[in-house]
Amino acid sequence: MDILETDAYDKRQRRYMSCALLFSLLPFFLSSALYFYLWTPELVPSLVSAGVKSAPTLLLAAAVLSWNGGQSLLGVAGGLIFSAVGDCCLIWPELFIHGMGAFAVAHLLYSVTFLSSRYATDSASTLNRLLYLILLIVGGAFYIYLFPFLQKAPNPDLLTPGVGIYFILITVMAALAIRTRHVATLLGSLSFMVSDASLALQVFKVLPPVEHGQIIVMITYYLAQLLIAVGDIKAVENKDDFSKWKRS
Repeated sequence: MDILETDAYDKRQRRYMSCALLFSLLPFFLSSALYFYLWTPELVPSLVSAGVKSAPTLLLAAAVLSWNGGQSLLGVAGGLIFSAVGDCCLIWPELFIHGMGAFAVAHLLYSVTFLSSRYATDSASTLNRLLYLILLIVGGAFYIYLFPFLQKAPNPDLLTPGVGIYFILITVMAALAIRTRHVATLLGSLSFMVSDASLALQVFKVLPPVEHGQIIVMITYYLAQLLIAVGDIKAVENKDDFSKWKRS
């Protein structure tokens, strides 16, 4: 009977936590909807359009901080804040390299977080090794394909190695997401790669102008950040549940 009561209590607690999490994410959903409603890429670059674009990511950072505390500033919350800086920079084309640097720092912070003790790890399985290899091949092949177009871009001496380093960082981040065994974290990291690849194909004029191409970039980008944030919150929640189980 005690076991049944404990199980029922745990289920109620999980439902409560899920509802509370959804409520804390409402500002993100509303600000994302506002961004797509206003569709700021079609507006003249300004502080207003930068604020509208970066608001969803900043609100996600606030949600992670509210759940995981100040220590997350050196993890996912910090990565989201640097991502918001990158969002602002990319409003102005001349600040593209600065934006790429901000996102590179975000990927470093995500990677450090995925290595932390609150994430389960499973790096030795055959499937994981296969996925690492696939990521490495896809990332390397994409950069090689992009290389001639980087040479034609403005400031190629800085941009070519910079993009290479960036692709290494995001590939490492995705690989570390695999070993966490968190579905949301993994899908978020892969969605981030899709978003960045789509952006690169358009920015470096690999493809002719694609209708709604920027919408694809932003949908996959916001989805990526949402999944990474939720994965981090769930990782702390699951660790707390495991700690309680060990003490009981």
